[in-house]
Amino acid sequence: MQWVQAYLAHVQHEKRLAARTVALYTADLQRLQALAQQEGITLGQVQAAHMRRWIASMHSQGRSARGIALILSGWRGFYHWLVQSGQLQHNPLDGVRAPKAAKPLPKALPVDAAVQLANFQHTAAPAGAQRRNQADDAAWREVRDQLMVELLYGSGLRVGELVGLDAQPGPQAKGWLDLDDAQAHVLGKGSKRRTIPLGRMAVEKARQWLALRATLAKAAHTPALLIGRNGTRLTAQAIWQQLRKRSQQAGLPVPVHPHMLRHSFASHLLQSSGDLRAVQELLGHANISTTQIYTRLDFQHLAKVYDATHPRAHRQGDSVTRRDADVVADAQDSGCVPDQAAGQTADQAADQDTNQETD
Repeated sequence: MQWVQAYLAHVQHEKRLAARTVALYTADLQRLQALAQQEGITLGQVQAAHMRRWIASMHSQGRSARGIALILSGWRGFYHWLVQSGQLQHNPLDGVRAPKAAKPLPKALPVDAAVQLANFQHTAAPAGAQRRNQADDAAWREVRDQLMVELLYGSGLRVGELVGLDAQPGPQAKGWLDLDDAQAHVLGKGSKRRTIPLGRMAVEKARQWLALRATLAKAAHTPALLIGRNGTRLTAQAIWQQLRKRSQQAGLPVPVHPHMLRHSFASHLLQSSGDLRAVQELLGHANISTTQIYTRLDFQHLAKVYDATHPRAHRQGDSVTRRDADVVADAQDSGCVPDQAAGQTADQAADQDTNQETD
């Protein structure tokens, strides 16, 4: 237990990992402790054979390969730290691999759907809108949510970068908007700062929101740009929930999450410009290989255009070709066609969260 607490303090204070990452590591190490206790051993007595057995057990219980890989990553870092600090001689995860995981393409909205969401304005009055304060609350929340969509889709921000934005620049600010120069300054992964251009609509919505925010008494006690009804900084979870609700109100066939808008930003920009290096800089990717996955989305788009428009795309008499089936499957994967499943497993939700953190 002391090892675990010391390691978590190390990653939080010395490595300065994000609070969300520390929380994930905490959960992973709690799982590791429980498994070791079931075996009647200490964390220092864990061997590679134990690890392989636990991996097989998680896989047989339906946990995804990606989910297992994430858990092993947390465990591997823990044991690596123990070895490096001289508290253990051998890392039981050396030579142990997770089940091979497929590499799904990121889910991006079609251009029309993304624009539909960005242009959407919710005008329905809330229940009991005869009371003035309820109507006022609905008005400022609507402008806030419009700005939220503009920053996610128009500038490709990660949800963590959006949450970290402050209303004004300052020495403690992780990020802020410079409306005069139409730029967003954000603190991205690895504590790396980058500057991203803001579109005309994002600047317009930001000015509207800041004017409304200045009238809210509850906003005086927080530097956060985006706040909730209690005047506190919006959390990533709150943004996920609000965006999902807003996409359904806008009539989109699939619920939208923040990283889907980031993927859409990158895919649509690459389709229009073909400049992979520029997309890499705007997304804040350290390695261009991370950005190259969007070229596959771009090819899918071209293949769909070819199938729909070129007279030689199909042989005469063919009703459904292999590519037709692939295009339908790709459309489902990219969110153009809704999946049949109404819900998702905990692993799928975790995978979505991970996708948000890694791209």
